[in-house]
Amino acid sequence: MTVANNYTKIYDPEVETRSRSKQRLLDESAFRKQVIYLFENSRFYKNKLNKAGFKNAKSVGGLNNLNNVPLSTKDELRKSQAEEAPLGSHCAAPLENIARIYSTSGTSGVPMYIPLTQNDLKNWIITSHRSYTAAGILKNHRVLTTYNSGPFVAGAVGESLQSLGVNIIPIGTGNTERLVRALNRFQPDAIPGTPSFLLYIAETAKRLGVDPSECGLKTLICGGEPGAAEKSLRSQLENLYRAKVHEVMGIGDISISIWGEAEEQLGMHFCAQDFVHVELIDPKSEKIVPIEDGATGELVYTHLRHEAAPLLRFRSRDHVIVYTKPVGSGRTGIRIRCIGRTDDMLIVRGVNVFPSAVREVVSDFCPEVSGLISIRPSQNGVKQSPPLPILVELNQGRKEYKNLQVAIETAIREKLVFKSKVSLVPYLTLDRSEYKSKLVDYKNAQKLN
Repeated sequence: MTVANNYTKIYDPEVETRSRSKQRLLDESAFRKQVIYLFENSRFYKNKLNKAGFKNAKSVGGLNNLNNVPLSTKDELRKSQAEEAPLGSHCAAPLENIARIYSTSGTSGVPMYIPLTQNDLKNWIITSHRSYTAAGILKNHRVLTTYNSGPFVAGAVGESLQSLGVNIIPIGTGNTERLVRALNRFQPDAIPGTPSFLLYIAETAKRLGVDPSECGLKTLICGGEPGAAEKSLRSQLENLYRAKVHEVMGIGDISISIWGEAEEQLGMHFCAQDFVHVELIDPKSEKIVPIEDGATGELVYTHLRHEAAPLLRFRSRDHVIVYTKPVGSGRTGIRIRCIGRTDDMLIVRGVNVFPSAVREVVSDFCPEVSGLISIRPSQNGVKQSPPLPILVELNQGRKEYKNLQVAIETAIREKLVFKSKVSLVPYLTLDRSEYKSKLVDYKNAQKLN
């Protein structure tokens, strides 16, 4: 580990400060080898590429030809595993070479299984080392972990932190009061968690008579859901804990902690160089969007050195804004902020509405409100008719008054360009979460014919 420009510590300076042009050349070579591997070992991709008109790996070409290569989706992988147990036809390694199998939560149906070889796991951990070092976690730091060890890919975070040399205090979810007692007793340097859970921890701590700002934390590592980049939510967390917020982001099908925000707090750095190639596309046209400062679109990932279940042009559904201007740390990877997920997006009379953006507008009204919201669509599906019903929770000790409701509706209309119907509800009305917050609730929605 070295110090770059006396600014911040960089885990892998040779890679993380490499020029983008040199990285592109390395990615080009790795990509062509990965495509050869897919043709030889993945029946799923061999058939998919054949159907797209590619007879062999050579015909696929290089990175400049990606716009002609078909995208991959979660539904395709789910179908692959449903038709061919246990790991689907996209699995490209024999079972005896699989070292780890994680799974998704299965909230949308049957869980997806994510296999890894020992080399895949090693690459995941290196990527995670880069992102967590960027976010301020260093050797010998005390880190209280809120992730359970399995079956989800977040369980690999503990393994990664352990090999980074930190002092882990594993608590996990399921007993927030125990977590608060450990937080107060051991005074850790850092704690990873979703923004929703970190807010819940702070609320629980205050209820137990513990001031979260007196627990010694220096760094809050926020991941698992969009939100930590929202100005109001970030300020709320930093004030509650008297600690800096750093975002990290991964995607289970590709790798943990692909992105990590360094101390300049100017977006999450891409930390998976050598292992993953990243693109930006327009989610509607599916055309590539040039990666340049201020560009927006959906992230698409391609494995470069993966063995178990390599993915080619995998749609993440994460909608981001990109930053490319140099930063003081010397890291050269592109940076992003996640605006929201395209599969969570609603359309209100032609206007794209990201639930996290609604929360960001509402959070500007703290401390009158707690910052928690629940969007309650009147009908199932993406398209909604205005006004869009939104429950907004008042803060502790605050009472409802008409001007506040009107002010929030006006702010939503002015900033997000759609009409809403805000209902103010008492403090603690909306559910708290030990993982991701549920911003959209269809319980009152009318089914479409």
